[in-house]
Amino acid sequence: MKKRVVITGIGAVTPLGNDAFSAWEKIKAGISGIAVMTRVDPEQFIVKVAGEVKDFEPEQFMDGKEARRMGRFTQFAVAASKMAAEDAGVKIGEDIAPERVGVWIGSGIGGLGEFEEQHKRFMARGPKRVNPFTIPMFIPDMAAGRVSIELGAKGINNCSVTACASGANSIGDAFRVIQNGEVDMVVAGGTEASITEMSVAGFANMTALSTNPDPQTASRPFTRNRDGFVIAEGAGIVILEELEHALSRGAKIYGELAGYGATADAFHITSPAPEGEGAQRAMRLALKDSGIEPEEINYINAHGTSTPYNDLNETLAIKQVFGRHAYELFVSSTKSMTGHTLGAAGAIEAIFSLLALQEGIMPPTINYDIPDEELDLDYVPNRARKADLKAVLSNSLGFGGHNASLIFKKI
Repeated sequence: MKKRVVITGIGAVTPLGNDAFSAWEKIKAGISGIAVMTRVDPEQFIVKVAGEVKDFEPEQFMDGKEARRMGRFTQFAVAASKMAAEDAGVKIGEDIAPERVGVWIGSGIGGLGEFEEQHKRFMARGPKRVNPFTIPMFIPDMAAGRVSIELGAKGINNCSVTACASGANSIGDAFRVIQNGEVDMVVAGGTEASITEMSVAGFANMTALSTNPDPQTASRPFTRNRDGFVIAEGAGIVILEELEHALSRGAKIYGELAGYGATADAFHITSPAPEGEGAQRAMRLALKDSGIEPEEINYINAHGTSTPYNDLNETLAIKQVFGRHAYELFVSSTKSMTGHTLGAAGAIEAIFSLLALQEGIMPPTINYDIPDEELDLDYVPNRARKADLKAVLSNSLGFGGHNASLIFKKI
């Protein structure tokens, strides 16, 4: 019999605040964390805005010398993981054996900024001037590796690299490990810090990014005049724990991770399959895994990138999976406030989904002013709403045709 898995701790670093709870307060208030880019020179690009993490001081969470040997994405992961562990009230080695704790943290791109910086140094000053920590600063798995060192977790250590589904896949894959009894706890989520010259140039040149220069209105999922996503950075980490273990130590519980579905489009490197066919199957698999009927889902935290293709095809997928109930449930995109944090998005949005479930508050889709006649669901426009939520679903869809759906329910 598979073990049940609950969430007992959360931690986040986001454009809305450097902890999960301050970010959630701004989400409920419909406040945007998007601003004019400062990490790269906006004069170089047609794109002008981004969701940057502000006032982040890694020394608050780790030794300064060690922080300088980490990529920014790894620093985010370490900070969010320590906040999540503290929130869970767990000390590895005292409350749980290190061998029974795993780490599974994904990143879509890893330390691209560090790679770019060292490449410039190589070209200007030669190979001997390249930082000897270059490789561990940019490889995507190093976030999970560093977190295991910082926390002393000696169980499974892994990293899902599935573009914008990385955070959700990491949580879902960690869920399976606990279900199967391999460990009792996993520190899981996603992290990203890719507001860099090459990243912005690459996404902009494929016309994926919004060219709206107004930070407050650039991210506008599900509206008729949406024109692309807003690149952002951050990390989201949850503590997944086997239910009986959590109860035995009197842990607080945010909710149960009841279902997980992961699929491939096998269609195109960047565009979603027509009618979100792969997303449909991910949602159906998550529903089957959870044992929850479609009509029991009250709220969907959509992938909702603010791109023409994603928002249309995700809407069509929801209609196919939920039928008439699609018009009775609520769908919103918190990317309207955070921007798109790429490999961290699924984990940050899982946290918002859990807090929505716990508080009975559905976050809004802000900047919703011109409805698209093809997108006719209730996208919780502009203001948060209260509801008695029993079960919620979070979608994450990544380049390469990666689709992941997570279902959380009250326990």
